[in-house]
Amino acid sequence: MDFATLIIKWYRKNKRDLPWRETTNPYKIWLSEIILQQTRVDQGLSYYKSFTETFPTIQLLAKAPEIKILKLWQGLGYYSRARNLHHTAKQIVKENEGKFPSEYNDLLKLKGIGKYTAAAIASFSFNQPYAVIDGNVTRVISRFCGITKAVDESSTIKKIDNIANELLDKKRPGIYNQSIMELGAIVCKPQNPLCDICVLKNGCVAFEKKLTGKIPLKSKKIVVRKRYLNYFFINTIRSRKAYTYLRKRSSMDIWKNLYDFPGIETQSIVLPEELFLTNEWKSIFGKSKVVILHTSQIIKHQLSHQELHAIFYDVSVKPPLFKLAKDIIEIPLEKLSDFPFPRLIDRYLSR
Repeated sequence: MDFATLIIKWYRKNKRDLPWRETTNPYKIWLSEIILQQTRVDQGLSYYKSFTETFPTIQLLAKAPEIKILKLWQGLGYYSRARNLHHTAKQIVKENEGKFPSEYNDLLKLKGIGKYTAAAIASFSFNQPYAVIDGNVTRVISRFCGITKAVDESSTIKKIDNIANELLDKKRPGIYNQSIMELGAIVCKPQNPLCDICVLKNGCVAFEKKLTGKIPLKSKKIVVRKRYLNYFFINTIRSRKAYTYLRKRSSMDIWKNLYDFPGIETQSIVLPEELFLTNEWKSIFGKSKVVILHTSQIIKHQLSHQELHAIFYDVSVKPPLFKLAKDIIEIPLEKLSDFPFPRLIDRYLSR
């Protein structure tokens, strides 16, 4: 039995029951693939259901305001995915009457769709013979073939790409791609792979040579930048109604178009007294009387290339309030849950 037949047979018996596998609708497959980038299936499943229920068609997604899409995406991270999702939906509706492109090369022209996502849509929706190559597939191939060179080097990437296309079942590309991805996800795992029950173990070089713990190898180490954020959760009462203040992040930094609180970034953890002396404090509060009601513990939040250390100050400000900076808005406190926040802010509010 050849490679493709082995894993397809295994897949049919062992696959997880996932909703995007029950459709060939390119819109829904695209949604699932974008959501599952950098996301575990168990986490992404609820987001997929929310998006398909809220936006059952690409036309509804295209018409939605960005703030609603970002709110629905909240907690999933890598928010550029959501912004690209919205951009591409509007592009397809405007330029193609809402019909998803069916050709691989046309899919590649869409924002947020690279070789992996284009191959997934082309094979799952249109049964076109393109090999899907993600982390799971890379791991299966590199172990099966005993590739000991770093898989993030250009020569190795090209080698794995060639092998993937040689192994591809060109008559059954959709189910083949699903099969090899699933095998990598639940059997050929990054840590503690289930080699004893793997259908490929008899031909697997890494299993034979006891190299599964060393393959795949990566050469590039991520440099993590530490950042220190001091946030102000401001409360003020006017006409017996509570208000707070949010800042919309618009610069080319993390969390673009999401909301956080007015704050001051420092080079290290500092005392409140040090914040009082900064120009940023004056630009936020002016000469208003500020009372610190509560200071949080340091909340650590890990991003892919950044380690955030945040302190939240609950503060009360007596009117007349400071003149608002252009990126700060005043909202009724009761409306706080309407806005999309990054996970760090949401964690604080949940406490």
